[in-house]
This record gives sequence, C-alpha cells and structure tokens, in this order.
Amino acid sequence: MDLVPPQSNILGSNLVANSTATPISTTAPPSTTPSRYENQKRRDWNTFCQYLRSQRPPLSVSMCSGAHVVEFLRYLDQFGKTKVHNQTCPFFGLPNPPAPCPCPLRQAWGSLDALIGRLRAAYEEHGGKPEGNPFGALALRIFLREVRDFQAKARGVSYEKKRKRPKQKVEPSPPLIADATAASK
Repeated sequence: MDLVPPQSNILGSNLVANSTATPISTTAPPSTTPSRYENQKRRDWNTFCQYLRSQRPPLSVSMCSGAHVVEFLRYLDQFGKTKVHNQTCPFFGLPNPPAPCPCPLRQAWGSLDALIGRLRAAYEEHGGKPEGNPFGALALRIFLREVRDFQAKARGVSYEKKRKRPKQKVEPSPPLIADATAASK
C-alpha cells in the first residue's frame, strides 16, 4: 500500500503537485474551488500526517493502527473547547452548572466523530484499502463510544440514538361532492 502524505505544513497551505502525490478530489474540475468539506478534509489529513511525522520514531500512514488514531484524538483533547466535568466535580451531571470549575476543556464527541469520518474518507482517497483503514478500527469505535457516553453523563444528558418514527397512515377524507349535495338539501 502506497499512502503518500501531502508535503505541506500543518496549517494546510497549497499542495505542491508532484508525480507521486494523489489529488484529494478527482471529481471536481480544477477550475472550481473545493467545497468547505473538501478543504476541511484536506486540513485534517495534513494535521494527522504532521502528527505521525512528529512521533519518535516517525510513523508512515501505512504503518498506522487504530491505537495510533486513538492517541491522536487524545493529543487533540488539549485544544478542545468543551467543558467536561470530572466525576469528582460537584457539577458532574448538571446540564447548566451554576458556577465555574477547574474541570478541563476537551474536544466534543461530535467533533471527534466528524473528524474520524473525514479522515476515513481521506485515507481511502490517498490509496488506502477500506479493509485496512485504521479510522474504522474497533478500538477507535470503542473509544468514541466511551467518550460519547462519558460526556453525556458529565453534562447530565443521556444519549439515546434517534429512532425513525413509523410512518402514519393518512386516511383519505370523504369526497367533497357528497358534502356539497348534503348541505344544499
């Protein structure tokens, strides 16, 4: 598997085209600007590749596993903006705490889930095989489920999966002609 990380910085500057790099999107013509989603996916991919290069020893994307992705998400927690109360905090489980507390700011579960979705797509666009995708690993899914459940408890909100409502049958209304003739008599 030949996964080629783009040769750009973590801030997502323009990619330098070379013969070994695979373009992120081949569906849009080159004259159009990439969508917001495509730009975010490119920035996320660049950030993940930069993270792998900063490891000692540096890792290649092809050697990456679900455990490496979990460590990347833990690394990203330091840049989070969501207050997540510890179990020892007096405001643990309160949806609207009445006062500030020293609990850490973390990445929100929804942000992590969306990030993994974008990285999963980017991995396959860069030549990765779907069955070897580290962004779909069981360890990662378990980690995300634990983050979701803990953050829901910390906020005092239970997380329940949205269920589809069964379609209600619409009963046909009686014909209007019969009503008009009955009213005229």
